[in-house]
Amino acid sequence: MQAIFSWFRFFLPEPLTVGRREIWLGCLGAGLGLLGTEWLSHLILGNANPWFIAPMGASAVLLFAVPASPLAQPWSIVGGNLVSALIGVSCAQWLGQTGLAAGVAGALAIGAMFALRCLHPPGGAVALTAVLGGPAVSQLGYGFAFWPVATNSCLLLLLALVLNNLMQRRYPHQPAPQPHPHLTTDPLPSARLGFTHADLDAALSGQHELLDISKDDLEEILTRAQLHASRRKWGDVYCRDIMSHDVVHIGPRDSLDAAWDRLAKHKVKALPVTTADGTLVGIVSLHDFFISHSAPTSRMVPAMSTARYVEDIMTSKVRVAWPEQPMVDLVGLFSDGGLHHMPVVDAQQRVVGMITQSDLVAALFKTGIGNPAPAA
Repeated sequence: MQAIFSWFRFFLPEPLTVGRREIWLGCLGAGLGLLGTEWLSHLILGNANPWFIAPMGASAVLLFAVPASPLAQPWSIVGGNLVSALIGVSCAQWLGQTGLAAGVAGALAIGAMFALRCLHPPGGAVALTAVLGGPAVSQLGYGFAFWPVATNSCLLLLLALVLNNLMQRRYPHQPAPQPHPHLTTDPLPSARLGFTHADLDAALSGQHELLDISKDDLEEILTRAQLHASRRKWGDVYCRDIMSHDVVHIGPRDSLDAAWDRLAKHKVKALPVTTADGTLVGIVSLHDFFISHSAPTSRMVPAMSTARYVEDIMTSKVRVAWPEQPMVDLVGLFSDGGLHHMPVVDAQQRVVGMITQSDLVAALFKTGIGNPAPAA
């Protein structure tokens, strides 16, 4: 009896993880998209009957409610609906407007969409419409696949491209860009350990069924899950616990010679630039001494040949941390973000500490992140 109840439990709907904003945007986008497509279809096709088909409603759900789905991408809607319409018309002409023709059309449409990599669920409804749409559809023949199916699909896609991007959605959907700070072909540091693309491919191939999510999105979700797990496990280690408190700094009007001597004496690679009360105004690193952007042409010139003071070569926009910030928040910035040092400031933007890659590596090792798990 318990097994039966457990089985029926899977009939209950799973909670949605989508936010209210996305729900409202999906509803608004679908409504505007269908209204716009209906208007444009009527404008282009005139009184042709039928000039608008019901499966466009299902396409609108995908394009506006779940635009990240592989089933909602441009080739999916245009290719899926078009090939399904062609197959539906063919089945209707060969087998008549019968249930057998409808079943064959649906099966062949799904097979063709798989083969052409344009799987789009409303395509099944398009195939059935081509078979069972009545005299108005049968009179159009193969023209039905182009007028109105392809026309409706292209118009709805056009509106989806406009509206989704106005709503700041990535459509056509693509993985979030991850620029490499060193502009090389090496994987980002965070991608060199853990699961790889090959591991993900092997896991998906063993699934033996289609998942409605792209491989890139799945990889991004798994990476975020790992980060959340790290925050939960080591979230009680804060920047104040690992930062250097006795910070070597320099003033903006100090000479370059003074800054260079201070870097060499303390064997550090960067100095926070502060005012007399300790307020952070910039940072100067070894790199800044040799390369500088020369305004207005932005030509790269040696900084020490043109500058006299620290403020002439320092970087004014500085990424900072605060003492109560969890240490794990900095892992991505130091590994994939290309940072080597980060000042820690208080609420008044006064420098109270400094964190380097060495500090982070040592902290990760001490807390066990860098150690292998003990043998069972």
